[in-house]
Amino acid sequence: MRNYLAILTACAAGALLYAAPVQTHWVATWAAPASPQMATQTERAAAHLELENQTVREIVHTSLAGNTIRLRLSNQFGEESVEIGAVHVANCGAGSELVAGSDHTVTFGGRAAFSIPPNAPFLSDPVELSVPAAGNLCISLFVPKKTSAAGIHYDARQKTYLVSGDATGAPNLPDATTINSWLFLAGVDVAASEPSATVVAFGDSITDGAASTVDANRRWPNVLADRLLASRRDLAVVNAGIGGNRILHDAVGRVAFGVNALARFQRDALAEPGVKYIIVLEGINDLGHAGSSAPLSETVTADDLIAGLKQMIERAHERQIKIFGGTLTPFEVAKAKGYYTPEKEKERERLNDWIRSSGAFDGVVDFEKAIRDPANPTRMLPEYDSGDHLHPNDAGYKAMGEAIDLALFK
Repeated sequence: MRNYLAILTACAAGALLYAAPVQTHWVATWAAPASPQMATQTERAAAHLELENQTVREIVHTSLAGNTIRLRLSNQFGEESVEIGAVHVANCGAGSELVAGSDHTVTFGGRAAFSIPPNAPFLSDPVELSVPAAGNLCISLFVPKKTSAAGIHYDARQKTYLVSGDATGAPNLPDATTINSWLFLAGVDVAASEPSATVVAFGDSITDGAASTVDANRRWPNVLADRLLASRRDLAVVNAGIGGNRILHDAVGRVAFGVNALARFQRDALAEPGVKYIIVLEGINDLGHAGSSAPLSETVTADDLIAGLKQMIERAHERQIKIFGGTLTPFEVAKAKGYYTPEKEKERERLNDWIRSSGAFDGVVDFEKAIRDPANPTRMLPEYDSGDHLHPNDAGYKAMGEAIDLALFK
């Protein structure tokens, strides 16, 4: 009996010293939605989207820190398999420069070289790399065989570097050609402890950051990410904006505008690792494009857009994800011919009234109020206007990011 009690005592003492392992899960720290590739080979070649024996070095800006990451590649919209010869990841210095000692070879299912099937996503093996919050990563892909880039985020507001040969581990690419798109790259995730989670900013060019300063990360989702970081909240923010995107219609003519928001909502919002919150700012292009870049037959009303937004709300709630509605920002005298009309303005105001008053969303972000001109409420404040009377400038995006009540994220 004495020995038995001794054993129990020892076990109890051990139990006091034992700490349960910290539970971790994948959280998206950066992501970019994709649009289909350009229709003709001539267009793709002119935009440097035809690749052969080239390294693509892409720069992405993180939101949540971590010590273990994985990459998400994609051959979305691809019609044939894509051969990838090598992938490296490192912390970035200036431009295309790698931070010394941080470069890592990335494998996918244990393989350094692999093939991505048509339309398929592809997850890397975990990589032990200390990734800072609000830092830049250099992700380098070597494409050995001739291929057309599919799954393109056209307006990245960030330089991507292209050089001949396998330069995935090169410390710098001083002689590279640069483009302003992300290719084959869908996301970067970090292994994070509970209750870390992801906020998805889902929208069009105003979420994507059109007209903001290139390489400066001054989109409104970046501003929100910085505020959450300063408030010590374990929340990442990923940008799921696509320039020209609409809720109810696919792109007409310009494939860069992407498929309709209802079609991509699952892939670009609901499926993001760790997603807990979504902010939706969509609808201005549904109003503006009809009779401008799209046929008049695609004219929509506020009621049509409300029905579409209700679909997103229901789908988010099925997954216990909170979804917040952003009011559409002013667009009077937008420069694109036919984009603005007084009739379209009435529908924008009706939609904003519903977003504010219906209670359908779990919360409201009044982006319109943040950047409108009090003296002319149907127009943007001049100091926030990029010049096209539709897209804000850096100061306007800052005002939008600062208009989001952090109490929504609780």
